[in-house]
Amino acid sequence: MIFVIASIKTTDEDRPGLIEAARVCIEETRKESGNLSYDLHQSVTDPNAFVFVERWQDREVLEAHFASKHLAVWREIAGPLIVEKSVEIISPESVEGL
Repeated sequence: MIFVIASIKTTDEDRPGLIEAARVCIEETRKESGNLSYDLHQSVTDPNAFVFVERWQDREVLEAHFASKHLAVWREIAGPLIVEKSVEIISPESVEGL
């Protein structure tokens, strides 16, 4: 099993657009074969801070997710709206920075 923890920050102005883009991406991602969970959490202390918590069957299905059309759309729309990000891929064997 593979976990992905992706922390992102946006601005007050861009928050609604980021949330809508995330909603679409989450909906499509949850349909992917090998996706065990894909959730977005908003900070209770900073409304512009979000964390994606993902669980994947294995690295192969995660790589397929990285190549998916809906993730490309997410990156195109959300990329300019994100002011800070950190992504970690966690497996039983290691933790990688991305």
